[in-house]
Amino acid sequence: MRELLKYSYFPPADQADEAGLLAAGGFLNPDWLLDAYIHGIFPWPSEEFEPMLWWSVPERSILEFDRFHISRRLRQTLRSGRFQVTLDRAFRQVISYCASVPRPHEEGTWIRPDMVEAYCEFHRAGYAHSLEVWHHNELAGGIYGVAIGGFFAGESMFHLQTDASKVALAWLVRHLQAQGFTLFDVQIENPHTAQFHLTTISREEYIQRLEAAVLQEGVSFGTEIQWKREWF
Repeated sequence: MRELLKYSYFPPADQADEAGLLAAGGFLNPDWLLDAYIHGIFPWPSEEFEPMLWWSVPERSILEFDRFHISRRLRQTLRSGRFQVTLDRAFRQVISYCASVPRPHEEGTWIRPDMVEAYCEFHRAGYAHSLEVWHHNELAGGIYGVAIGGFFAGESMFHLQTDASKVALAWLVRHLQAQGFTLFDVQIENPHTAQFHLTTISREEYIQRLEAAVLQEGVSFGTEIQWKREWF
């Protein structure tokens, strides 16, 4: 993995402009995505600009496991047994819903069809993962992201039923913590994720923590998730 820390396709992340834009163009495939995430870069297209844009923002929002806040109401929902949770059972469905379900804090979607296909390929390569929330065998919510070593980048989440995306995030946080992950990247805070007490750090600190996380050995996303009452 240490060899992968050498840049293959991108300039160093600290060469991004003031807004965080680093590069335009390239390819959406597993090699480019892996190189990007290992170096603190992520794709985020523009509706007005056809080539893919690659970003490394000057400040990064991360979710510290020991600061993650679960409200009393959400805790009750988690313990109620209303929802069932799985891993990597419906990746394409999750990312497709993330692309199509409207969000009150966003206009349109940045998850274009080429992004869906690229991340499905990244999933088949073993790096992109999903957590699904089910209600009576119907998909009610979910979240997807990228896992490399002890690093996880949360990309997007959705809900079709009230609280389902909050349930997804709570389960994901506890699962990653139990698996030994040390860095949960949320990229940019929005009104939905802000309620979970995120931490903002500089690009320099983020890159340092990212390098340590991706080099962790013996950490994997896993295939099963087990209920532990002490989690909630």
